[in-house]
Amino acid sequence: MPRTDFLVTTEWLAAHRHDPDIRVVDIRGSVPPLPGQGAGTSSPRPAGLGYESSADEYAAGHVPGAVFLDWTRDIVDPDDSVPVQVATERQFADAMARAGIGDEHLVVAYDTHPASTFATRLWWALHYYGHHRVVVLDGGFTKWQQENRPVDTAVPEHPCAVFTPRTRPELRATAEDVLAALDKPEIQLVDARDPGQYTGEIARPGNRPGHIPGAVNVPREDLVDLTTGTWRSAAELKDLFTAAELDPGRPVVAYCNGGVAASTVLFGLAIAGFPPGSNYDGSWNEWSARADLPVETA
Repeated sequence: MPRTDFLVTTEWLAAHRHDPDIRVVDIRGSVPPLPGQGAGTSSPRPAGLGYESSADEYAAGHVPGAVFLDWTRDIVDPDDSVPVQVATERQFADAMARAGIGDEHLVVAYDTHPASTFATRLWWALHYYGHHRVVVLDGGFTKWQQENRPVDTAVPEHPCAVFTPRTRPELRATAEDVLAALDKPEIQLVDARDPGQYTGEIARPGNRPGHIPGAVNVPREDLVDLTTGTWRSAAELKDLFTAAELDPGRPVVAYCNGGVAASTVLFGLAIAGFPPGSNYDGSWNEWSARADLPVETA
């Protein structure tokens, strides 16, 4: 698939943001770094310990016509005991409908994260619920502002839309799926966290250090040019995944701490031409908390 099936440029958005079939979504958020990490390598924490949306930043200025989605509320299931799990069909459909996002709309998602983490989380969630008309703004709101493009504080009023979820269960893995995969060498596990968490040198208080046995480490930040905030080319991404010994002919299951950075890696794999992978949504938040699940370090 061409790169434009996944990413749009700021130039493209400037020319098309008034198109009636487009819904621009601001899904900015933040996650504080763990001890020993820099701001550019932050990793998710459980809800209440750092997961935040950036509604205040949206209110201060956003791409004209953009609606705001709170990634910690609008697209998660508040009743799930594991933090920030994807919303149920009904919850997700209701959130999209309220935002004016219907079956006919092309969603353009953006944030200010160096690796588009929150925008790619929305990309994955929409795909999970069968809505494939979604792209990410390359460079995000940061690039938009750097180019002195227009910014607005007005909140658009879109009519309530009809969003029909068509769940694709193969795109989301459970802990039991991953545990079973440990005995299936054809399944490739990818850890999207930073190297310190992967090796076990860094761990959240109360969490076991390390990674799921057999997983390879592909930190999400490696997928973008951090100096520009734009995504690497399909060829560069393919080389990166090849160096990690990932095979496009074998299934991939990605994880991180809460299924968010994993979405970023799945997005990068898609650009590189890999078939759709699966997101272990519970990720380390769930796996680490269960003493019955194996852990590997170094």
